[in-house]
Amino acid sequence: MVNILLLYAYFMMYPSWTDSVSVRLVNSNSRCAGRVEVLHEGQWGTVCDNSWDETDAAVVCRELSCGEALQAAVYSSFGPGSGKIWMDEVQCKGSESTLKDCRSKKWGEHYSFCASHKYDAGVRCSDNVPLRLIGEKGWCSGRLEVYHNAVWGSVCDDQWHISDAQVVCRQLGCGAALRADGNSVFGAGEGVVWMNKVECRGNEIHLWDCPLSLNNHTDCSRKKLVTLTCEGHSKIFLKILVLVDGNNSCAGRVEVYFNGEWGTVCDDFWDLTNTAVVCRELGCDETSNTMRAAHFGPGSGKIWMDDVRCNGSESSILDCSKTEMDDHDCKHGEDVGVICSEQKL
Repeated sequence: MVNILLLYAYFMMYPSWTDSVSVRLVNSNSRCAGRVEVLHEGQWGTVCDNSWDETDAAVVCRELSCGEALQAAVYSSFGPGSGKIWMDEVQCKGSESTLKDCRSKKWGEHYSFCASHKYDAGVRCSDNVPLRLIGEKGWCSGRLEVYHNAVWGSVCDDQWHISDAQVVCRQLGCGAALRADGNSVFGAGEGVVWMNKVECRGNEIHLWDCPLSLNNHTDCSRKKLVTLTCEGHSKIFLKILVLVDGNNSCAGRVEVYFNGEWGTVCDDFWDLTNTAVVCRELGCDETSNTMRAAHFGPGSGKIWMDDVRCNGSESSILDCSKTEMDDHDCKHGEDVGVICSEQKL
């Protein structure tokens, strides 16, 4: 009898809900980033960031078809919500299809420090499956690889057509598709085969928007991998831009996501014009300050960009003059940061 009562108490504290839960991300300029809110009993409410981590964020991103989780945001990084705080102590394993499948406290039950909405959880997702072409003729031709579960993998050529290639070329900023080949023309590669049976119409914005099978396709021969050739040279180098280690989402160290890896930006030649472009790109107010010499703390890993020179009219930092990616003479003590005056709503 005691064991039954203990089991009952456990599931009351960490239920696997069977009722329907809707999830949304709010208060950002991207459909795949923002404060996490869930719908329960006809009312939207927030999630307390107690125990919130990248595993929980990954489940939300997957549920919303937003690709990979890039950040599990805490301390109301996307602004405080209002009303109900529906969830606390979310503990996903990472394999769940929806947030409702993860363990947490009961609906509306949370620790007292959550009540002020100062600790509302958020996420930042990649918005789609990152792509790259591996070949000998530059960024815009080669064997197609997608980034999934933190691993690059190939695409099987079953049902691969020029309409599929058009979406990839456009997503990579490489112009129109010239060829849509299979049979591993650019080599068999190594590792997993993530994707198969892609069926794009050709007008989709991202490959992720097309019907496809995303799994570890062990039955696909390495002689049957997708390759393609686009007409132009890629203009898209940065997958996403974020600010980290600041007090809000509009202040912090500048980091960019490239080739599946986060990296910093060196402060050589960095000025207020560059900062204004970053603030505008992130949907923040352009009134800003530049913080040099790792003011927000040094980053780690790659230093992706150096000698950035913007003229101020650019819509993205990737449009500014700069060195080649990963070409620099800097140390992380020179990581640049910015402070934008406020976030535009």
